[in-house]
Formats: sequence, C-alpha cells, structure tokens
Amino acid sequence: MDHDPTTRTLALLTLLQSGGEWTAADLAERLGTSTRTVRRDAQRLRRLGYAVEARPGPGSTYRLRPGVKVPPLLFTADEITALVAGLHLIRAWLPEEAVASSALLKLDQVLPRPLRRRAAATDLATEVLQQPGAVVAAATVGVIADAVAEGGRLRFRYTDQHDRRSTRLVEPYRHFLRAGAWYLVAFDVDRDDWRTFRLDRIADITPVAGNFPPRPFPDTSIEHWLTTDFGRATERPPGTTPGAPRGAATPAEPTEPAKPGEPPEPPEPAESAKPVEPAG
Repeated sequence: MDHDPTTRTLALLTLLQSGGEWTAADLAERLGTSTRTVRRDAQRLRRLGYAVEARPGPGSTYRLRPGVKVPPLLFTADEITALVAGLHLIRAWLPEEAVASSALLKLDQVLPRPLRRRAAATDLATEVLQQPGAVVAAATVGVIADAVAEGGRLRFRYTDQHDRRSTRLVEPYRHFLRAGAWYLVAFDVDRDDWRTFRLDRIADITPVAGNFPPRPFPDTSIEHWLTTDFGRATERPPGTTPGAPRGAATPAEPTEPAKPGEPPEPPEPAESAKPVEPAG
C-alpha cells in the first residue's frame, strides 16, 4: 500500500463509501497496513469533516454515518489552488456559461475551513482576461467528452469556413484549443477520412445509439498531424499552412490589423485533411 498518508486516507474513504460496517482488521488487510494506522486515518477523516463512526472494543467496526452527505475527495492546498485557477481559465474561455462560477460557489460550500481559505485567496488573487476567439458551449464539450469515453458516434450540422452547410456523422477523437478557437478532431464516417471541426460552427449535436471499436488516430499526436500536412509530409515546408496540398504555398487567411502592442492573430488551422466538399 502507498505510504503517503493522503493517498492511504483516500483509499480508506473509498472503502467506507462502499457501505456497511468494516472491522479494523478487514480495513487493515485491504489497505495493507496496521489497525493502529486505520484508527489514525479514521481520525484524520473526522478532522476533515467526514462523519466516520466507530464502535470500540474487540472487533471494532467503522462506517460512514447513514444519510450524511459525503464531501468531495481529499485535496491538498496546492490542488485547490490549481482547481480554482483552472476554473478562472474556463470562465474566461466560456464567457457566456455560468458553469465555472457555479462550480466555484459549490466548492466553497463543501471544503473544510483551511482549504476554503486557500480557495478564497486564490479566487481573490486570480484574474484572467477574457480570451479572444469563438464562444463554445459547455454542453457541446460535454456531449463530445461522453462520446469519446463511451466509443460513441455523433451527428451534427456544420457550417464550414466558406459558409457551406452539411450534416456530419463522426467518431470523435479529441477536442483541442488552438489559435483562440476550440476544434474537434474526428473520423468523418460518410467521407471516410479524418477531419477537424470548429466547435462554434457545430449545431444540433446529438449522440448516436451504439458503441463502436476505437479507431486508431493516424499520427503520433494531433500537433504533429496538423503541422505535417495531416501526416503527409515529414516537415511542413516554409510558407505553407496545415491542410494545403503538399509543396504548395498557401497564404494565411486575412486577419484584423493588430492593435498597438498586440501580436497579430495566427491563421486558423485548416478544417479538413482533404479539400472540403460542397455540402451534400
């Protein structure tokens, strides 16, 4: 068993959450430790606000008090800092969504007092300026995440960068952030090819019933795939952009003039590994 007290105490909490009463001997055996250590870890859980009940004497048992809402899993102060700072980043990238703000409020309600102080301090000290780029819906990201985890397919309406509309059936692989916009990498079933889609151009996304074997991604990483002409070139030639025909120089898309002191926005990545077909 891991000798780190936090990891060990978390494992004890997981066992108690499974329900019923546990003897100290059974817990010690499952955790690979001594009954004395089990008693210390149970006391540590109580100090953190978990309602652990113990019946003393020979064959002493432990359980979580029935009907008591269990707080979140154990966090260190630095982990709380990372969580709060991360929620600030999400709030900046999803300015029209309330999910990050509501998550911060809920976190404050369930944390033990010392961690609540750290969360409040990080919240006060952190400000992320609103990011440029397209607005993405958290619900869209969630639907994609579920499909990736479950080996599912998605159907949605898509409007490409040339304002052409189509309906797509895809097997999602990953979504990523690049040049101020979120993209989905997916295998387009009808076109029998890997494609990228801007999330803000996706509408009416719905999961398709069924599970499908995972399709291996055709490159070592998304970054390498994008910067090597979707895997067709070893290196991207100077003056070309991802998705351009091999050996052909492609000028960047027009961008707004940069404001004083600001770098110009980079061109957005191409949206398909092959020229995009007209809708239909």
